[in-house]
Amino acid sequence: MKTKLVLMGADAEDKKILIAMELVVAENQVKTWIFPESIATPEFEDIMMKEWRVGKEVAFPEGFTLTEKELSVTDNLLPEDIKTDRTDLVMRAQTEWAFIVLSSKMSTMFQNELADLKEKVKSLDQYDSAVWNDLKGFWGKVQNQMKERNLFREHADQLKEGTNELFSEMKEMSTKMESEFKSVSKEASTGLMAAIQLVEEKLGSGNGRLAVLFEDLKNIQKDFKDTKLSREDRSAIWERLDKTFKAVKEKRFGKQEGDDSALGRTNNRLTGLLKAIDRMEKSIHRDKDDLDFQNKRIGRSDNQLEAQIRVAKIRMIEERIRSKEEKLKDMKSTQAQLEKKVTNIKVRTEKEEAMAKAKKEAEEKIASKIDESQEKIAPEDAEKLAKAAEKIKEGKAKKGSKKKAAAAGAASVLATAAAAAATVEKGAPVAKEAATESAAALEEDSTIEAVSTIVSEGIEDAVDTLKAIAAVVGGKIEQAVTTLQEDIKEAAKEVEEKVEEAKAVSEEE
Repeated sequence: MKTKLVLMGADAEDKKILIAMELVVAENQVKTWIFPESIATPEFEDIMMKEWRVGKEVAFPEGFTLTEKELSVTDNLLPEDIKTDRTDLVMRAQTEWAFIVLSSKMSTMFQNELADLKEKVKSLDQYDSAVWNDLKGFWGKVQNQMKERNLFREHADQLKEGTNELFSEMKEMSTKMESEFKSVSKEASTGLMAAIQLVEEKLGSGNGRLAVLFEDLKNIQKDFKDTKLSREDRSAIWERLDKTFKAVKEKRFGKQEGDDSALGRTNNRLTGLLKAIDRMEKSIHRDKDDLDFQNKRIGRSDNQLEAQIRVAKIRMIEERIRSKEEKLKDMKSTQAQLEKKVTNIKVRTEKEEAMAKAKKEAEEKIASKIDESQEKIAPEDAEKLAKAAEKIKEGKAKKGSKKKAAAAGAASVLATAAAAAATVEKGAPVAKEAATESAAALEEDSTIEAVSTIVSEGIEDAVDTLKAIAAVVGGKIEQAVTTLQEDIKEAAKEVEEKVEEAKAVSEEE
């Protein structure tokens, strides 16, 4: 916890000021420096935030105001005429600083008791079980306060270091205890390693059922957690156990690959967020349990100092719960956004699938209509169409023929209509082929009527298809389809005019 705080505020005249606050732990006082707007430049504010606040020395310019006030849990730390938008920071600092002062007093009390124990140990000529028990009892009290986090790490480390020195001086007992512990750890480690190796052998030979092997590993993991082990043994066993777990899972469920789609990524984010929300809710629940515990224990404190520490801890826990609940609220807001996004993606996917289905049905319909149209053409007309197309391919059409010019015009219009239909349909190759054959057929007088029928029916089918697609897709594409329908109808009209022109030219010749 930091003992310095820097924030912006305003004085009684609503003029901008810079506020710097520092807790003097030994004196239980809070010093507050007020820097007017003329001094509180952005550069100076940056220096105070980045250097002074973290413990570096900073030379203050002339013109500031300094006030000193005894730290109190209830009274406001800031002078009455000073205002700030960050009252939450001041309140948080007030509760934390009260805890810092009380924790420091407890540390001093333990240091005095440790000094007495040092005198006892120095006076010993040989091992004394009474002194050992006194030292053990002292360390037990320190550990209890460390467990409840009533001592800062720096103070706890100092006490731990002093206590360890005393334990080291009583070498015989500490060496024996350490030797016994290592021996027990080594024996337990050997047994756990042997159990893991047995699972690995069964997995490699394929003799064991994967579900059974998985349960065996879970039992080994439970024994591992309940066994006291040295750090080295615990690390080695955990690494091998984790590796074996992964091998069994891969054989049992196969190699898992992540979904890289938009829906998959969003679902992964949502899953991770839900886990984080669960952890946050459990953390808040633990804080509330801790708060209940502190409230129950406050009346059973051994001394007044411990009671004061519990009061400070209660305020600190309450502030921590408030902060976590705000974060939880933001997390749940993000959860709602992600859930909405997942729903939107699913709706969009369903719409795309419906559009794809409609397009496929339209393709099948167009192919069916073309087949029906081809079946309606008389054999002799079909033969003439084929001959006309062959003549165009071989370049044997008569040069300068007015009929050829009219046919080319009709073919151009038909190609335009086919291209328009291809915008929403994949039947363009068939349409273009039909247009080419129809245009070639205009070379023959007897096939003009048949071509006119084919063209008319083809365009009607295209318009029907466009209407079907628009009905399924809807939205903006419906407007685009409507426009395309109008273009096709105009093309149809132009085709009819070209056909009539071809008829007229044929009659003239």
